[in-house]
Amino acid sequence: MKVLVTGVGGQLGHDVMNELNKRGHEAVGVDIDEMDITDESSVKRVFAEIDPQVVVHCAAWTAVDAAEDRENISKVYAVNAKGTEYIANECKRSDCKMIYISTDYVFDGQGTTPWEADCKDYKPLSVYGKSKLEGELAVSGVLEKYFIVRIAWAFGTNGKNFIKTMLRIGKTNASVRVVCDQIGTPTYTYDLARLLVDMAESEKYGYYHATNEGGYISWYDFTKEIFRQAGYATEVVPVTTAEYGLSKAARPFNSRLDKSKLTESGFKPLPDWRDALKRYLAAQGADNGTN
Repeated sequence: MKVLVTGVGGQLGHDVMNELNKRGHEAVGVDIDEMDITDESSVKRVFAEIDPQVVVHCAAWTAVDAAEDRENISKVYAVNAKGTEYIANECKRSDCKMIYISTDYVFDGQGTTPWEADCKDYKPLSVYGKSKLEGELAVSGVLEKYFIVRIAWAFGTNGKNFIKTMLRIGKTNASVRVVCDQIGTPTYTYDLARLLVDMAESEKYGYYHATNEGGYISWYDFTKEIFRQAGYATEVVPVTTAEYGLSKAARPFNSRLDKSKLTESGFKPLPDWRDALKRYLAAQGADNGTN
């Protein structure tokens, strides 16, 4: 199976490439230097050269706060919405499967009920969320052979993430303030990559939610466990989103994603997030306080 992976320089794209290679698939990874997804001619050229059977579309603008800056808004939509539409159009022309990585930010994050994968009650609160929703609608509007996979709180070995930030801050500070009223579940990109390749090898198309198992937690809970596993004595101080007050973009309070459709469709759920964290820290060397 020949698979084109966009955003190969990021956390998820990196892990998807490794998983594809591990299984013996022909994986071709591209980043902006090889394919500028905001340039339709660039997308057409790469598709003509590679002629993929599956596209795993990991490339995205993910800087949520920067997306709110006036000078960036058009760029965010060019990447997350229009770029995704260009790729979907080429997948349609070449009868190619497409896996699009989306986000809990397409919902308004209100209430406490987990969001179901097929829920269409979209009310994104941020530029990032709105642009990712437009990407979703482009994929579902153009294609029949698609997987739209919503994730939350992603972390991986390749690139920046919340864990790396907390370990850096926790190493030099006696205490850290962390939000306690935003609830969700982390997603280890190493585990997610395995699921995405499982999907690529199937024809069980549709919308899915995919985060690690282990229940719903707050960022505060997550940080406590990060420090516990890494052997840090840093105090974690819980604060509300309002008290924290540093974010430009509105964050969803309720990022609980219902993942039951995965098992209903025969896919293997991701492992417990605590186990994922343990494996991640071991891979980073952070369990010895070296990160």
